[in-house]
Amino acid sequence: MSADNTDHSARGSAPWGQSPQSPPAERAEKAFTELHGHAPEGVWSAPGRVNLIGEHTDYNNGYVLPFALPHRTAVAAQRREDGLLTVASLGDDGQFQQAEPVRVADLRPGSPRGWAAYPAGVAWVLAAEGVPVTGADLVISGTVPTGAGLSSSHALECATALALLGLAGIDPDQPGGPGRPRIARWVQRCENEFVGAPTGLLDQTASLCCVRGHVLFLDVRSGESEQVPFDAEAAGLEVLVIDTRAKHALVESAYGDRRRGCEQAARLLGLPSLRELEPAGLAGALDRLPEPLRPLVRHVVTENQRVLSTVDKLRSGRLDEIGGELTASHASLRDDYQVSCLELDVAVEAALAAGALGARMVGGGFGGSAIALVRAGQRAEVERAVTAAYARHELTAPRLFVAVPSPGAGRD
Repeated sequence: MSADNTDHSARGSAPWGQSPQSPPAERAEKAFTELHGHAPEGVWSAPGRVNLIGEHTDYNNGYVLPFALPHRTAVAAQRREDGLLTVASLGDDGQFQQAEPVRVADLRPGSPRGWAAYPAGVAWVLAAEGVPVTGADLVISGTVPTGAGLSSSHALECATALALLGLAGIDPDQPGGPGRPRIARWVQRCENEFVGAPTGLLDQTASLCCVRGHVLFLDVRSGESEQVPFDAEAAGLEVLVIDTRAKHALVESAYGDRRRGCEQAARLLGLPSLRELEPAGLAGALDRLPEPLRPLVRHVVTENQRVLSTVDKLRSGRLDEIGGELTASHASLRDDYQVSCLELDVAVEAALAAGALGARMVGGGFGGSAIALVRAGQRAEVERAVTAAYARHELTAPRLFVAVPSPGAGRD
């Protein structure tokens, strides 16, 4: 999970719910050719993600249940032999934004900053892990909505990781390759150590490992995963994403505060992580903790149980019964973890009042997006209700689209 709701517009994200006239990979390839005068060696892309349920559990070694969005970020790449890394991003207006070229050997955490830190940080981590990064020209184009809490930064990092590995002749899925779970940890290291964001493993694992038509049930502690079928269309349902278009200043500091609070609680309880705390022992554990830490612990333990309950229902084809878990998750995030905000609460409450089967905020909180599980025939009604509720509260109109579980990262 990422705390990042920042608008990284330099990454070339398309307007909400829309795509450029051609797919991101095609746009990136054409842009590379225009900028460098020849075609790239290859193009790799990675998706954003929606987390169906399991929020703020990944950095507590818990359970998560994300799926990949159809929106992708593509990286067209060409190997260099002089150790230089160049990065350019194609905007929706067709204009390039180019970062200052930098030598891979000179990369250090905190430099460069801004949007270029994400691909540069990936190069830094891969080089540190022994991957022969001899330099590269990268050109980026994408449709992952930025600033919406849907992991645009991780889509960029995962696409960059596969591109640099591909240029080095390394296929992550072949025998002897690093494997996608290991690459996800490399991307996490990029976020934690180079960019300086204390993220868990949810976002990068989803971008790299999700498959079409499924949600990814991931046990972060063990690394074990299961692709669980999720065919909303067959059930007459849709997952509606509601971008609140809100970002509050507390997001990054509050995210770190809550993670540190969870770690402190685990230490006080003598546990490696809050994952080890079973529901049966929750009440007794809360009695042993200072009051400020109790709600954090209660959320993590109950959220893990909600993930397990959701997975159980999906395995038995009861997709239309998971709404209660989604709504309970939002209540816990709002009341115990205290990471919601007016815009998220208005979206969830309006969707539920209009007939949604369940709804909740997704991502780090304090803005970003919410999701609502709706019957296909009621989606327009729910959209109208949410938009009207925003108008009544004098909030900026939300942006909405339907999310469908899509393929993970790969070469285009």
